Amino acid sequence: MAWNNLLQPDLILEGSVLNLTPEIIQKYGLKGLVLDVDETLVPFTVGMASSELREWVEQIRTCTALCLVSNNLSEARIGGIARSLNLPYYLGAAKPSRRKIRAAVRTMDLPVHQVGMVGDRLFTDVIAGNRLGMFTILVEPIVHADAALRSHPVRNFEVWVSEILGASITPKKSKIHKT
Repeated sequence: MAWNNLLQPDLILEGSVLNLTPEIIQKYGLKGLVLDVDETLVPFTVGMASSELREWVEQIRTCTALCLVSNNLSEARIGGIARSLNLPYYLGAAKPSRRKIRAAVRTMDLPVHQVGMVGDRLFTDVIAGNRLGMFTILVEPIVHADAALRSHPVRNFEVWVSEILGASITPKKSKIHKT
């Protein structure tokens, strides 16, 4: 697979994961979502799910299976977030490795093409999902208010490199589902 294809998300959402609606999920025929945790669901410095996130999870779980997959190794932090959301989870995923994402998809008992990989990072979440043939969804990172004023250098670098390699990282209103 060419680099531009590995780095190209199927859907780029403006705003955070909270903008991912049941209608969007159903539009793309997704039956499951693998969710990154750090800066996709909660700021890196936060150890608990917000009330908005808990409400979003309750809304989304009515139409799709959910599982958390994090590169983070902290059982206390990631496990606590997962338990507060009543979701299964995998730690230490080492994305873009596919191993723990594949395990998450197996727990959902769904074909991989019916599962979306949702994350804020191109070089971890999007590459891993694309390598498995998942529908990839890039969201804007959720950062702590104190960090919001600073730039996001790693993500900015990823976007810059991705665009040089031919991926288009600008939000689109819709994109055809890959087969």
